Amino acid sequence: MANVFTQIWQMPDLRSRVLFTLGLLGVYRMGIFVPAPGIDRELLGEFFNSQSNTLFGLYDMFSGGALMQFSVFVLGIMPYITASIVVQMLSVTVPQLERIRKEGQQGQNRITQYTRYLTIVVALVQSYAIAVGMEQMRVGSSSVVIQSGWAFELMTVLTMTAGACFVMWLGEQMTERGIGNGASIIITSGIIASIPSAGAQLAQLVQLGELNLLQAVLLLLFMVLVVAGIVFIERGQRRIPIQYAKRVLGRRVYEGQTAHLPLKINTAGVIPPIFASSLLSFPSTMGTFLDFPVVDWLASALYPGRWLYNTVYGVLVVFFSFFYTAITFNPVDVAENLKKQGGYIPSIRPGNETAEYLDRLLTRLTSGGAVYLAGISILPTILVQDMGVPFGFGGTGLLILVGVALDTVGQIEAHLMTRHYDGMTGPKGERARGRRSMSLAGRGV
Repeated sequence: MANVFTQIWQMPDLRSRVLFTLGLLGVYRMGIFVPAPGIDRELLGEFFNSQSNTLFGLYDMFSGGALMQFSVFVLGIMPYITASIVVQMLSVTVPQLERIRKEGQQGQNRITQYTRYLTIVVALVQSYAIAVGMEQMRVGSSSVVIQSGWAFELMTVLTMTAGACFVMWLGEQMTERGIGNGASIIITSGIIASIPSAGAQLAQLVQLGELNLLQAVLLLLFMVLVVAGIVFIERGQRRIPIQYAKRVLGRRVYEGQTAHLPLKINTAGVIPPIFASSLLSFPSTMGTFLDFPVVDWLASALYPGRWLYNTVYGVLVVFFSFFYTAITFNPVDVAENLKKQGGYIPSIRPGNETAEYLDRLLTRLTSGGAVYLAGISILPTILVQDMGVPFGFGGTGLLILVGVALDTVGQIEAHLMTRHYDGMTGPKGERARGRRSMSLAGRGV
């Protein structure tokens, strides 16, 4: 590990990217503690302590505690994430957007611009909803808003929309000039910020005697095994061999090459748990503001930890896994592109048979990935409710944390590999060459 940090520091380009990312991340974390006007924060903290299992608790985790602080970064990066998902889905289903998406870099720039516009619209709607919701929040007979009215709503909408646009700009700058995906790193920073408090809570329980040292060690060991399992599944993929036919260009004959098409076990990523959590948290959130028997019954039946909640949560995660995979991966398009490039899967005919083969294989892989996602998502409620663990472990936060860490490490490794490849030399200082280069040199080429 020390050697890796040394190599990162010795590469000026990679060092500047890492420092740039850390600098912008520090700006974002400082902005979380910049308060928005018009709120009694003591009453707001008491309210959120009683609403940790609703949509407020989920959103506060993704915003890194900004919602509980009622910061100018309350919306965080979530409007941009929502807009990106919506535009991605529409670019597959709407023919006009699909044509724009296939126009190369110019089309991708237009899609990015549409995402930014939609982010502003989403931020305006969400900030107004938060302003109205804040006016209805009460702790006892006291309102968390100091003075309700249109002035508070307008100020909240302008402040939070501007904060969401600034966070979106930070994420784009991290992606373009830093290391890793900026939006994912921003979400991950909020999740990491809650880890020290969980560790302090565990140490306090051991100190008070409510949890003995052996139980604490076994719990930590279990956490390590869960993280290792997530890394194993996230890295797991089915490599489909692809054979390219021999091509003749002018006087040159290019021999057929062999490659592979990787299909991940978890193709959908963390999108299914996020969708399922948001959908299931909606009844509890509405029960906070509405007093209807049906809403109260749904909020009670779908309370986290109950068997109905766990069952519906698992079913929704499986459903969204298949749904999102079907949107993002089209076997027909992949088979058609392989056919155009002269590639084929051995023993499988190009065209429709290749598409059917990929569809069957992807269905089997998605089945395993969906069950894995459902298990990890339900794990926190099982640990807390059934096993008496003092804090939740697993779920969407852990999936995001591990996934972003793997992607960031992969990009760092790619930069280090580029440097090593450029700097490889032979035993006498000559540039190292591959097998093909040596065979051509042996023929006098």
